[in-house]
Amino acid sequence: MIDRVLEHLASHLNGHFRRQFDVAEDVVVVCNLQELGGVPVVLSANKLVLFLSGVERDTLAHRSTAMPIGYGNGVIQNAAPVYLNLLVMCAANFSGSHYPEALKFLSRAIAFFQGNPVLDHQNTPGMDTRLERLALNMENLSSHEMHSLWSIHGGRYLPSALFRVRMITLDAGAVRSRDPVVSQTETEATP
Repeated sequence: MIDRVLEHLASHLNGHFRRQFDVAEDVVVVCNLQELGGVPVVLSANKLVLFLSGVERDTLAHRSTAMPIGYGNGVIQNAAPVYLNLLVMCAANFSGSHYPEALKFLSRAIAFFQGNPVLDHQNTPGMDTRLERLALNMENLSSHEMHSLWSIHGGRYLPSALFRVRMITLDAGAVRSRDPVVSQTETEATP
C-alpha cells in the first residue's frame, strides 16, 4: 500500500507538470537517490524524486477499533487496522546548469500540494480503491533535523520539501476470533 501512495502522488504530480509545462516525459520519479553501494541512481538524475523518509503510526485517540462482523450464528472479530503517516521527501535532483530547473519544479510541487492538500476519489480519479484519502502537510525542519535527515540519505543536501502524508490505513483483514452469538441464557434455580 505504501508503494501505491508514492506512485499515486508521482503520477498526479506528473500529470500536473505535463499540463503546466508541456513536457512529454515524467519529471517525477519514485526511487532512492543512491544504490546500496552509494552510487547515484541513474533514474533519479535531473528529476524530482519522491522517496519514503519515514513511517509513523498514527496514534490519534479518535480512531475506532475493528468492528465485529456477523456470520451465521456467530461474530467474526478482525484485527484492528493500523493507521500510518508517511514522511515523503520531494527532492529536486538536478545538477550543474539545470539547478534553476530544480528550484522551478520543487516550488511548483510545493504549490501544487499546498493547493491540493487532500487527494480523494472525487478530485483524483484513478486513485487506488484501497486508499480512502491522502492528506498532505508540509513539515518544517530545523537545520539540525535537516542535517540529520540528509545524513541518513547519503549526506548530500538537495533542494527539497518534506511532506507528512496522513490517513494511510493498512488492514490485513486477519481474523482474530470467531465467537458464537449468545442467544439465550439459562438460569438455574437454587433450592
